Amino acid sequence: MSETTIITEIMLKLIVILFAAKIAGFLFDRIKQPRVLGELLVGVLLGPSLFGFIDGSEEILMFLSEIGVIILLFLVGLESNIHELLKSGKAALMVAVIGVISPVILALPYLLYVEALDFNAALFIGATLTATSVGVTMRVLSEMKKITSLEGKIILGAAVIDDVLGLIILSVLAGIAETGSVEVFNVLQTIVMSVLFLAVTVVLGMKLEGPILDLIRHLKVQRTFIVSAVIFALALGYLAQMIGLAAIVGAFAAGLILEREEHKEHMMKKTEVIGDVFTPIFFVMAGVAVNIYTVNIDLLPLGAVLLIIALVGKIIAGVGAIGTKASKLALLESE
Repeated sequence: MSETTIITEIMLKLIVILFAAKIAGFLFDRIKQPRVLGELLVGVLLGPSLFGFIDGSEEILMFLSEIGVIILLFLVGLESNIHELLKSGKAALMVAVIGVISPVILALPYLLYVEALDFNAALFIGATLTATSVGVTMRVLSEMKKITSLEGKIILGAAVIDDVLGLIILSVLAGIAETGSVEVFNVLQTIVMSVLFLAVTVVLGMKLEGPILDLIRHLKVQRTFIVSAVIFALALGYLAQMIGLAAIVGAFAAGLILEREEHKEHMMKKTEVIGDVFTPIFFVMAGVAVNIYTVNIDLLPLGAVLLIIALVGKIIAGVGAIGTKASKLALLESE
């Protein structure tokens, strides 16, 4: 296939993705449902599950989708406040830790004694129940206008902590798969690198924010702020990826740093335009990744049980935050 043909094909697919995503988002909005559900459904329909119009392995579309989720989390960071976020720290930590542990504890007995799996296999399957999609969570909160609420801050903080905990679990499982034992050094390295990255980028970024923005103002380049903001988000996303964290964590940290900038509202409005183009691509491609033909019908009962366990585990995580100062304040706000 020639280069011109490939470009033409990608352009056609982008047209279909964006048009279908906007139509689906509009329809779901009319029935009082999150637009992101419509975008995910579009992906399922366009992917191998039905029409087969889009291949989930197409690198260009996958790259554009990653840009979309990076922009989304950068905007979430801009809407947040580091000091307010820290106030919900205990509640967020409780939600994240319980949300990771409880699904595994609930799943292990079922997998070991009902499904008769060996311990390592049961642990691997149980660990998959701890994962959450930060992108979907933040998109739904954004549509509900809840990101700046106390509940939103708790969920947001828990999502970031959950990402770090997910990396730790991945390190543990990788060690078991490769050597049959847990590599303690790799686990500690993941913890230290994750904490250092978030602490150093936010603290150092806030200290250097002023001089960098002053330099940008002196350059007086057209649309400087929006271009610089996107570069900053991509740069921290790149650094996060380099140390093993998800790029979206770096993008979120970039948004937190620039949240105090006096031109924040202008920056948000301009970035939202970019997000409106790229973010739907991410959710459509997430839907494309679903292929119903690869589902083994014999495993559906197991899948249903695991789904219930995962839901119950996350509900337990929310209950675990009850009693913290942040949850009491959230209750007062709702009243």
